[in-house]
Amino acid sequence: MKFVRPAIAKAQFLVEEARRRWAAFGDLWRRSLQLRVVVSTLALSSAVVFVLGMVLQMQITNQLLSTKDEAAVRQALTSRNLIQSDLVGLNPGPDSVQTRFTSAINKLAVGGTGTDATTAGAGAFEPVLADGQSSAGVGRVPSVGKLEDVPRGLREMVEDGGEGTQIHTVQRDGQPTTLFVVGLPISTSARSMQLYLIFPLTAEQRTAEVVQSTLAVGGIVLLVLLALIANLVTRQVVRPVRQAAEVAERFADGTLHERMHVVGEDDVARLAESFNEMAESIQAQFKQLEEFGQLQRRFTSDVSHELRTPLTTVRMAADVLHASREQFPAGLARSTELLVDELDRFESLLGDLLEISRLDAGVEELTADQVDIRVLARRAHDSVRAISTSANSPVVLDLPDSELVAELDSRRVERILRNLLANAIDHGEGQPVELTMRGNADAVAITVRDHGVGLRQGEADLVFSRFWRADPSRNRRTGGTGLGLSISLEDARLHGGWLEAWGEPGHGAVFRLTLPRRHGEELRESPLPLAPALQLEPVAVVEEPIVEDEPGEIELRPEEITWQPAEPVDGTPADSSDSLDTPGSRSKSDEVSEEVR
Repeated sequence: MKFVRPAIAKAQFLVEEARRRWAAFGDLWRRSLQLRVVVSTLALSSAVVFVLGMVLQMQITNQLLSTKDEAAVRQALTSRNLIQSDLVGLNPGPDSVQTRFTSAINKLAVGGTGTDATTAGAGAFEPVLADGQSSAGVGRVPSVGKLEDVPRGLREMVEDGGEGTQIHTVQRDGQPTTLFVVGLPISTSARSMQLYLIFPLTAEQRTAEVVQSTLAVGGIVLLVLLALIANLVTRQVVRPVRQAAEVAERFADGTLHERMHVVGEDDVARLAESFNEMAESIQAQFKQLEEFGQLQRRFTSDVSHELRTPLTTVRMAADVLHASREQFPAGLARSTELLVDELDRFESLLGDLLEISRLDAGVEELTADQVDIRVLARRAHDSVRAISTSANSPVVLDLPDSELVAELDSRRVERILRNLLANAIDHGEGQPVELTMRGNADAVAITVRDHGVGLRQGEADLVFSRFWRADPSRNRRTGGTGLGLSISLEDARLHGGWLEAWGEPGHGAVFRLTLPRRHGEELRESPLPLAPALQLEPVAVVEEPIVEDEPGEIELRPEEITWQPAEPVDGTPADSSDSLDTPGSRSKSDEVSEEVR
């Protein structure tokens, strides 16, 4: 038992190692065109060389045996003519037969008597004379030579008066020996005798082995040369392609001045020239787009800043009218309220445009601190309480029991959560909205789900586009600008996080925000899934009753309170794009300032 476990462990290790190496080879096979071409060429060449070697070996072997057969038959005919005269007057007695057979055999063995150029290629042989029709005794045949090496089938054919040859293998000195046996009948006055010539095929076997080894070595050398040639030829084609791929990767990474080297006038050189022309065209277009983008961002920023002064004047005048609305007739008072509401919306749009312009210009910076994200979720929940009550769409909070601290910009994350909640309430069709928060050692994830109309195919990528709306004809509650989700996506990217969307018609939508626990670390996975389990989806239950006239319902513990800087009016980098503050001009619509979808 003590030897079984190490053996099993060793076997498992070998299996895993073989699997790992096979996976590595498969990956290399998929990525390397040169390897595929060389291996394919080598495999096809091996098949061709193998078939060609087999054909050559069979042809050479058959030619050797055919030559041996012709020479052996001629030698047998010559030998029969040589000894036939000595056996004509043979006395049928056993002693006389044995003596005459021995004399004839000796005659054949003397110095190659009777051989000529046509029989010299037969080589050495062993003659055998036998009287297969003798009645000397049961199972006993008068013979001279190694009659036991003659195949039984050939003996029967020759005893019946026929002629034939046969290749036969016998054991001699404990080794298998292949023999070529020729059998001929010899006519005498009394009856026919049988002459057998046994030709060892040792020389032919050695010749076949030499041919086989030569073909094998030649085939291996040929395959190696073919592999080297295929590798060299393929490298000449693949190397420019690899260089083009490397240049294209650097070009895609932003190094727009990268170009391919043009050598010669062949197809690869034409490819390099075409690539360089394409790169120059793309670089020129990028430059034009960059100049246009800079002009557009500058225009947006300038217009937004220029609108602040008249907007402030209009706001002050509207606030004066709004404060005196009770003295106006009913229609004029209502117009004053609508004017203030639209000014609030215009201020929100103007702030969002300034924020977008700063994000596009890349001048935004994070003010990262250690913050308990549960506090930000509660603040966002508190800020959307009014629209949640008016839409009859309660917000259900599912927060961890313990602190969930991360290094982030609390202002931006709170704005993201506020946008997501307002978006979910606006599209929730009066159903509960669920906010779930989970975290692990590396990341924290927050999902906001509604049970409303959902998203159609392809809309999950469009919801973050600027001014995009899934259904422009919908009656919106938040009166947003259409930039809320775009700003939220940029805020998430500033943190190195993800903001993703999922939706199905009739099943609502889910927005997932994933942020790293420590600023600057790379995210690998999210603690929460994006798509919910629809088949197990429960009906949401309101976590707490919503009371409209109690804005301070959610109480913060002392350790959860963080200081937030005031938001100036001039739109400096430290300001918030949520609103433009002027004294005495706040209305209820200031609680939600970003637009969604």
